[in-house]
Amino acid sequence: MSQEKSILVPDGLEGERVDVALARLLGLSRNTAAQLAADGDVQVDGRAVSKSERLVAGSRVDVVLPAPPQPLSIVAEPVEGMRIVHDDESFVVVDKPVGVAAHAAAGWDGPTVIGGLAAAGYRIATSGAAERQGIVHRLDVGTSGLMAVAKSEHAYSVLKRAFKQRTVKKTYHALVQGLPDPVEGTIEAPIGRHPRHDGLYAVVTGGKHAVTHYEVLEAHRRAALLKVDLETGRTHQIRVHFSALKHPCVGDLSYGADPTLAQRLALTRQWLHAMSLGFTHPESGSWVEFHSEYPPDLQHALDVIRGMP
Repeated sequence: MSQEKSILVPDGLEGERVDVALARLLGLSRNTAAQLAADGDVQVDGRAVSKSERLVAGSRVDVVLPAPPQPLSIVAEPVEGMRIVHDDESFVVVDKPVGVAAHAAAGWDGPTVIGGLAAAGYRIATSGAAERQGIVHRLDVGTSGLMAVAKSEHAYSVLKRAFKQRTVKKTYHALVQGLPDPVEGTIEAPIGRHPRHDGLYAVVTGGKHAVTHYEVLEAHRRAALLKVDLETGRTHQIRVHFSALKHPCVGDLSYGADPTLAQRLALTRQWLHAMSLGFTHPESGSWVEFHSEYPPDLQHALDVIRGMP
């Protein structure tokens, strides 16, 4: 059921845009506030306004807010191709196939890692929303590779802290267009939501600090295979950083990759794979490290690139 709110514009928001002011007053995202205005659900002194209209202190803003989303639930569904790499009393490490989300989310009705584990009989007992229990880090739906899920509350706390403090070693392989110069380096550039495209991210002033280290493993005429180590873990970080350098991941059409090359390689997603994952075991305190191999679609694309004249 929708909810109506009435707010008087404070002096501190004099002259601010409607979408910016609503985001600050109500804790909404700016995109959500803009959509409310576009739908006619924002009125100032009884008059519907656009997202870009400037506010006057003392004006009354009436907003019709949508009903809060219903809690998401875990759907126990087997995930084809998801391999268990490690399993003990503290955590499980899976090799996630492409096309699988980490957990349930609004707008996603496909398979999830958590649903696949539930279907396989795994019991996750950690705090937080039920559909995200055990999740200490994520991989994009279109990225394959290693992902750890905590099974106990203690492991969840320890691993969450390890990821936050950047003591986890996360290594990816990425096939990017062209050849980065230098062939070994560090990209340090802030990442935030894309100013024009919902669901995408970009290097933006005021974004979150992001650091990516890379090394060229193979250089070919059309693309280069990179070893990538993440110091931070921002959403789409590798994809955004290399796109900003004009070397997008091969097949990553959302971030500027060449569709003709992707088609030639029979690639329907970004060439990006989480190859290894290492951290201190939450119970024993010893260092553990896990490794993965390229899935067939990425191996095929790399083989074709290697064979191009």
